[in-house]
Amino acid sequence: MKKVLMEVYQKLFETFGPRRWWPGETPFEVMVGAILTQNTSWRNVEKAIEKLKAKGVLTPEGIRRLKKPELEELIRSSGFYRLKAERLKRFVDFLFDTFGGEIEKMRTTDLEELRKKLLQVDGIGPETCDSILLYGLNKPIFVVDAYTKRILSRHGVVEEKASYDEVQRLFMEHLPADEKLFNEYHALFVRLAKTYCLKKPNCTSCPLRTLKVKGGRLEARKEAL
Repeated sequence: MKKVLMEVYQKLFETFGPRRWWPGETPFEVMVGAILTQNTSWRNVEKAIEKLKAKGVLTPEGIRRLKKPELEELIRSSGFYRLKAERLKRFVDFLFDTFGGEIEKMRTTDLEELRKKLLQVDGIGPETCDSILLYGLNKPIFVVDAYTKRILSRHGVVEEKASYDEVQRLFMEHLPADEKLFNEYHALFVRLAKTYCLKKPNCTSCPLRTLKVKGGRLEARKEAL
């Protein structure tokens, strides 16, 4: 399976090149983006991020001192803004209660221990949690999203109904624990899904069109997928 996953990665990297994802000037900005991007487009998140920057509150201290109605108004473009404001407040409370508001203390915490703590924060699910860990803190953990499942199931690597944990283990158990590899791999999946592996797929131009899984090996396929 390691050969399968690495060949998929190489094919995507050759096609799209480095993605340099996740956009953000600071680790905290990345974390805020991971919470705001739930159920919305990144363009809408960017608008909210810019408003927080313009107000000078895109810091743990800034979010903490904002009153909830003020925060809601600043992030309105991200959708579900009342719910997301509450989640941001809970996350920042967690950051201060557990790490004194210091990102670096959070970064030095053991990955498994930190993940368990993050998942206990109301509103932080596995995908958001792992995005914070990988993109905000450079922890070696693979982020799974709907795009990941769609691509892998269409190419026969996982079952369509595979759980988040099942898909994540596929990468964690067969690839080296390398945050740069996990970062790039997930970003390449996002690009593939948005370009070719749409809900109505464009298989004839897909860079993975000649590949299939058989007996744990990636093989050339004559017909288009």
